[in-house]
Amino acid sequence: MIEMNNMNQMMKQVKKMQEQMLKAQEELGEKVIEGSSGGGVVTVEVSGHKKVLSITIKPEAVDPDDVEMLQDLVLTAVNDALSKADELANNDMGKFTGGMKIPGLF
Repeated sequence: MIEMNNMNQMMKQVKKMQEQMLKAQEELGEKVIEGSSGGGVVTVEVSGHKKVLSITIKPEAVDPDDVEMLQDLVLTAVNDALSKADELANNDMGKFTGGMKIPGLF
């Protein structure tokens, strides 16, 4: 009988942890992370779920004779934002996984 009580208690704890993880994942999606490049002439905002929300390009970043530089600035800003989003996800969700990366979780 004691083992059954322990099993029930463990299942309750697992369910509570699952609920906390789902809430943390939902909250992560509501967070906005900003990446930038070129000293802030290009900024990109992404959600905690790594969805690009906005790209802002200041006029001084636009040089019709050097489109490649603008492309590089946008790429760098996007990668900066996504890298920060990964870091945020690892910090927020890592408390549930003990730092282990579980495929498909985040």
